[in-house]
Amino acid sequence: MSIENNFVPSEAFESEEPQPMKTFSLDGVEQSVSFVETMQVTDGVECDIYNFTEDESKDLGMIRVESGKKTPLQRVLQGEKTIEQYISGKGKLTITRQDGTQDVLIADESNSVYRIVNIGEMMQWEADIDSDLLAAEICYPPYQEGRFEDIN
Repeated sequence: MSIENNFVPSEAFESEEPQPMKTFSLDGVEQSVSFVETMQVTDGVECDIYNFTEDESKDLGMIRVESGKKTPLQRVLQGEKTIEQYISGKGKLTITRQDGTQDVLIADESNSVYRIVNIGEMMQWEADIDSDLLAAEICYPPYQEGRFEDIN
């Protein structure tokens, strides 16, 4: 690549903003997705919302949690299936069952997490103090207001 007249092609620079995904692997199958919007969930937590372009029965949230931060504690109130899946970084997913017992699932390169969260259960992702965390949330049917209840 030659540089003439001080022109440098834009491809030579990395963008600071993450680029929207085009595909997502679910159960070992690559599926096309389209970016909808980014939501600020709470301090240190954002969620990129995607639609599956060839399957309207579900949608995808890519949850970014900054180091030392956590998602709101949420109870699942409705929906056919809610899947929480580790993508990268370090942290944990805590699931609280209706009887109060908890599963604390460590999420890192050695411990991949894939968990169906049932109606009535509570869930919360938390990033380690020294690492950001990226997780996916797949909702069947697609997310609608009232699916989750934030617990204070």
